[in-house]
Amino acid sequence: MPEPGTGWPRDRLLALVEQILSANSITGPISAVDPLTSIGLASIDMVHLMLAVEAEFNITIPAEDITPDNFYSITAIEALIMRIDPRLSRP
Repeated sequence: MPEPGTGWPRDRLLALVEQILSANSITGPISAVDPLTSIGLASIDMVHLMLAVEAEFNITIPAEDITPDNFYSITAIEALIMRIDPRLSRP
């Protein structure tokens, strides 16, 4: 299994975040470790991102895992996804 923070899930997460930022007319480079709130995501955007992650990866995020720490950055979301469904770490 690839190490968290590398490969396929990250690319899809970056695309989801870029879509939300684009809808808010925010452009610029995004790092997987940047705090999502510092690159321009508001609380409603975080809700949209959570729902998009569930749809994109066909998972349900348990209520107890919907925390600021798990949605702090793309790498944090990636780790959450892999904990929920380890099979998603493989392309």
